Amino acid sequence: MIFTPDFKVRWRARWLSFLEIVKIVIISAAIVIPIRLFIVCPFYVQGASMEPNFYDKEYLLVDEISYRFREPQRGDVVVFRYPEDPREYFIKRIIGLPGETLKIENGGVYVLDKSNNSWTKLSESYLSSSNETSAFETKQITVGPDEFFVLGDNREHSRDSRYFGPVNRRYLIGRVIFRGFPLKRLQFFKAPTY
Repeated sequence: MIFTPDFKVRWRARWLSFLEIVKIVIISAAIVIPIRLFIVCPFYVQGASMEPNFYDKEYLLVDEISYRFREPQRGDVVVFRYPEDPREYFIKRIIGLPGETLKIENGGVYVLDKSNNSWTKLSESYLSSSNETSAFETKQITVGPDEFFVLGDNREHSRDSRYFGPVNRRYLIGRVIFRGFPLKRLQFFKAPTY
């Protein structure tokens, strides 16, 4: 077979196009993979434990890096490994911080102010008005160092720290920062003020 100059030009152009695509894929992977592994990870909500703020099958982005530079805050919505089976992931809201004493009473969560030995009820504006917090297995608890007491927003349908106790910081994956799906519910998140 005889290769004409025209054939060689076309073959070389295709080869250069292929190399350009490979280069783009490698550069993209070099950018995307570290971001995915160390900075932000995707998460799909499963179940009704965080309704009405997060529904089943919503697509969220979880910030994996900020807790390396700052402490988790009350009100942060976090994704963590389930302490009883670290292969499972849960999404809940941080309610109690390390060293705090909490009690669940009269449908609300109270935090002990150690300076004057008085209880303050948390104002949880993100909960629906009909949503009450029942004590289940723990009525009063002191959160250990490096632990967080977490609750679902749909308190009657949530398996959370009332059942399995506080979550150690090592199980925290990160905090929810963005809802990407469904499109009509796109939203950035920040911790509520109390």
